[in-house]
Parts: sequence; structure tokens; C-alpha cells
Amino acid sequence: MQDTMKSIAQALGLIARLALWLAGAGLVLMTAIISAQVFFRYVLNDSLIWSEPLAVILMGWFIFFGAAVGIREGYHLSFDVLLYVIPVKAKLVLYTVSDSLVALFGAGMFWYGLQLALSAWNVKLPSIGISGAYDFAPLIGGGILVFLFSLERIARRAAGLPTARFGETDMQEA
Repeated sequence: MQDTMKSIAQALGLIARLALWLAGAGLVLMTAIISAQVFFRYVLNDSLIWSEPLAVILMGWFIFFGAAVGIREGYHLSFDVLLYVIPVKAKLVLYTVSDSLVALFGAGMFWYGLQLALSAWNVKLPSIGISGAYDFAPLIGGGILVFLFSLERIARRAAGLPTARFGETDMQEA
């Protein structure tokens, strides 16, 4: 089971790396678009009507992809005061409960993002001429990744493999 989980984790690691690169590229591209808009507006006294909606869509992608990778790596928000005073096995149970709740949240992001995208499918964004569903695509993609990465953390823990969560990788029963 550990060998299978290691193979799955390696594949998901590649997906996480790709998501992080796409998030970074989206951030750079959004910055370039907004910079071009400022130049056009204040220097050329003209405006790029497509810059703001495209920048918002890109921002959604880099936020949700970056957040999903952060969840995989164990950087998401947590309230861990209780974890300092309970035994290791109880900590692992609470980590699994936390990851399960995050997985449910990712599934909700996907499901409700899909519902929103379908409801906006026939709406056209006038400034860039694409379907309004693209506004919600980052929510769908990010939800899928959050769900997958949370399940990976649960499966790695069940297989006895370390996760990236701080302190969890080197916990030993005293």
C-alpha cells in the first residue's frame, strides 16, 4: 500500500507543482495586464476595456490554485492549541478530521462552483466576449484540487506515510 501511495503522491506532487507554476504565471500575467491598463489610461489617455475582467479571472485562478497547493503542503489555517496537550494518536485523528472537513469544503467548492458556472453559461461578458461561466472556472478547478490534495493527506496518513503538516512528519510516541 505504501508503494502505491508513494506513486499517487508523486503524481499529485507533479499536479501541485503545475498548479503552483500556473498560479505564478497568472499572477505575473495579471500584473502585466494591470500595468498595461495603467499605462494606457494615464499615458495614452485610452482604456483597455478587457483588462479588469480578465485580471479578475486570473486572480481567481492563482488564488484557488495557490490555496490548494497550500492545503497539500499543510500551510492552511488551523487552530492547533489543543494539539500541544494531547497524545500523538489523538493528534493524528484530529488531523484526519481536519483534512476530511477540508475535503468536504473542496467538494462544495466544486459542486457549487459548477452550479454557478452552469447558471452563467449563456451570459456573455461584454468586455471580453466569453461566457460568464469562466468567472467560476477557478472555483471548480480549485475545488477539485483541494478535494484531491485533502484525500491524499488522509490516504498518506492511513498508509503510515508522513504528510507535509508541520510537526506531523516527525511525531514519535514518547
